[in-house]
Amino acid sequence: MPENAAPLIQKQDYHESCAACKIEHMRDSDEGIPFKLLILVWLITLAAGLSRIELTGLIAVLDGEIGWCNGEHYTYVLQIRDLHISEKEEDISYYAGYVGSSFMLGRALTSFLWGLIADKYGRKPVIMFGTFIVAIFNTIFGVSVNFWMAIITRFLLGSLCGTLGPLRAYASEICRKEHQALGMSVISTSWGIGLVIGPAVGGFLAQPAEKYPQIFSEKSIFGRFPYFLPCLVISAFALVASSLCLWLPETIHFHNKENIAQTREGNAYESIESYKVEVSELKRTVSQKSLLRNWPLMSAIIVYCVFQLHDMAYSEIFSLWAVSSRRLGGLHFDSADVGAVLSITGVGMLIFQLSVYTWIERILGPVMVSRIGSVISIPLLTTYPFLANLSGLILLLLINFASMFKNVLATKEQRGAANGISMTAMSLCKSIGPAAGGSLLSYAQGRLDTDFLPGVHLVFFVLNVVEFVGFVMTFHPFLVVPDDDVCSSSAGDQESLLS
Repeated sequence: MPENAAPLIQKQDYHESCAACKIEHMRDSDEGIPFKLLILVWLITLAAGLSRIELTGLIAVLDGEIGWCNGEHYTYVLQIRDLHISEKEEDISYYAGYVGSSFMLGRALTSFLWGLIADKYGRKPVIMFGTFIVAIFNTIFGVSVNFWMAIITRFLLGSLCGTLGPLRAYASEICRKEHQALGMSVISTSWGIGLVIGPAVGGFLAQPAEKYPQIFSEKSIFGRFPYFLPCLVISAFALVASSLCLWLPETIHFHNKENIAQTREGNAYESIESYKVEVSELKRTVSQKSLLRNWPLMSAIIVYCVFQLHDMAYSEIFSLWAVSSRRLGGLHFDSADVGAVLSITGVGMLIFQLSVYTWIERILGPVMVSRIGSVISIPLLTTYPFLANLSGLILLLLINFASMFKNVLATKEQRGAANGISMTAMSLCKSIGPAAGGSLLSYAQGRLDTDFLPGVHLVFFVLNVVEFVGFVMTFHPFLVVPDDDVCSSSAGDQESLLS
């Protein structure tokens, strides 16, 4: 738009009945930060994030907890006695991976669609609907009576909860340009808080009849459905968050455009026409270069997705490996132990993100930070199988340190574009990660007596291979960094992916 052109929407064009106009007026006239709205966004994002994280350490026993006690094999079956989907302990990871993947698969198939709906019908209804869906389907998942019910419930939750993209857009739209970075940090910080609260809720509230028999009876619904309580707590929070959506003002204009045009003065009308010309020229320029042939953009998306595949597979494998028996190379943790480790990890990761990470990234750049993280992650993951030989305090100290350090190195996961292509590609890789990780762990635990990479050594070796592939792909000529002349016209696109 020309520098001397009038703003597209003049002050006299604000409609009293239009919430989006009021938001624009507030944004234009008030240089402060909209703290009240950002607090609401923070709480709603937290509810959406917890819908994923409460699964940590719980899925492994969905169809019957299988363990080893004094050398004797025993099976703890839930309410339904015919849920013996996995007859072997090592097969649990295989089925658990598909439950974990179903959520992200649903999200991958519908994330772009929810973005379109939010653009056409408004951010508020999409955010409110998605948050309410969390409350409904998360509760249903807590009373799943068979494997397919769990799969379908998680898939529907992922496909119907399309709040993340609209929340990011909403956070940027309610803030002035100089505060939009703060709006984005509210989203990522809320997600980080979920990494702290989610595992704690799942770990400490699972199987309440066994852990807190003085409060919960074995004959109660919490005794019959050992994982209903953490799901119910998170659903209750999501229900409160969905009611808070009522106080979110809409940021999309829906009033009659013809009425707006009639109230504009001549200079405003001319600015609209000049703006239309500029938009037309921009569309013509963009159409000359296909987005899929924009290699700086696509290379950044591919590298980002490789790291996402690794991080999601690692997250799935870690919980399943931790609850596996010593016989299979696991740590023989219970759900409370896993919840404690992941809670400590979440605290460390959150502190690092809010204090050190931004400073390091500003000095080294996002690409170099990803490279350093990959180089350090490979030897760190190599040590994981040997931790199963330890016990007691030394094991707890080392596993907490290793888990925290690994997740801190993976903070690049929080950085990505919110456009349809990258969101869909990211979700697809995240849907592959849990299934691939669970299947790999199940396969590895069935080959304990082999000479080459026995048991879980194979699992962490494959994770290292994926990490190494991502590391190599961060170099030229595969990844075209914004400093290169080749991609000077697309630097903004790639910068949005890696920063």
